[in-house]
Amino acid sequence: MLDLKFPALILLALLPAGCGKKEAPAYRQSAVIMGVQAEVKVYGADAEAGQRIADAVLAEWNRISGDFNFSDPASLTSVVNKKAYGEWVKVDDEFLQLLTLSLDYYRLTDGAFDITFAPLWPIWKEAASTRKMPAREDISKALANMGSSYIQVDQANKMVRFTRPVQINMGGVLRGYCFVRAAHLLRESAPPYPVELRLGGNMLAYGKKDWKYDVKDPFNEEKDFGSFAFDKGVVMSSSGREHFVQIEGKLYSHILDLKTGYPLENFSSLVVYFPRLDSENFLASAVLAVMGREKAFGLLSKMKGTAAVWIDGAGKETVLVNAASGARWEKAKRFF
Repeated sequence: MLDLKFPALILLALLPAGCGKKEAPAYRQSAVIMGVQAEVKVYGADAEAGQRIADAVLAEWNRISGDFNFSDPASLTSVVNKKAYGEWVKVDDEFLQLLTLSLDYYRLTDGAFDITFAPLWPIWKEAASTRKMPAREDISKALANMGSSYIQVDQANKMVRFTRPVQINMGGVLRGYCFVRAAHLLRESAPPYPVELRLGGNMLAYGKKDWKYDVKDPFNEEKDFGSFAFDKGVVMSSSGREHFVQIEGKLYSHILDLKTGYPLENFSSLVVYFPRLDSENFLASAVLAVMGREKAFGLLSKMKGTAAVWIDGAGKETVLVNAASGARWEKAKRFF
């Protein structure tokens, strides 16, 4: 999945929370990781305890960024991209786990999520800059040079090779994986404080608290569309008004369907609540988006306690709240 930005189906990409009441004092630490703002907020902790938690989380996120970032020439991803065409390249368990998950997503979405999207990146970057639609022949040419089916994996020997000169970019799963690792660190250390983690537009809410996630109006980010309230769990989101691009007078989503090479149609935003983090596998938000509303909601409806809101291209929402969900959806009063 291009974000101009499974076996086991438990998410781990997460999102903005807040509190309807006056927020309790919190220790905060921030950094820029993977080109986006990262923040750790520890409620009720003194500086020493808060810094200990924040340092551990941010250090792990920086490690993940360095090891797997597509843009870092020293990363393992870059090494694989340079050597794997026609040659088996040795990788570690962590890389193999992320690659296998990405390939599972490719199959789950029939190719709409594809980590070999590199040829499309400059085309849509230029389209966003010039505000002109790319030529169909350019899209077709890019698609011809993509395909996760050209990635071969030797699980037993932990090796990877490409049968065509594709390039992999696992950015679509890395931010979610950052939260997988952060959740693991928090479970191990078991801090007695509520902790809020943000990485770009994503947030993990750890510990008991009256959490609230405000869903922004996809056409006016200064206004709220509605909100999910919950006492624990995860919220994850795809898209948002700040990610849209205007081309030839029309707004397009920043998420591409990599089967077609074009932005998702009739899509503004998807926000999903998951009640717990109890798996080392996670479902990337972009995967649900490219599946389309019916398939995504069909999958989510089978997952106990989940809730979601899908906002289409016209700003109309469809809400799913499963039985026994810990989340409560409330639409902003101005929309009634």
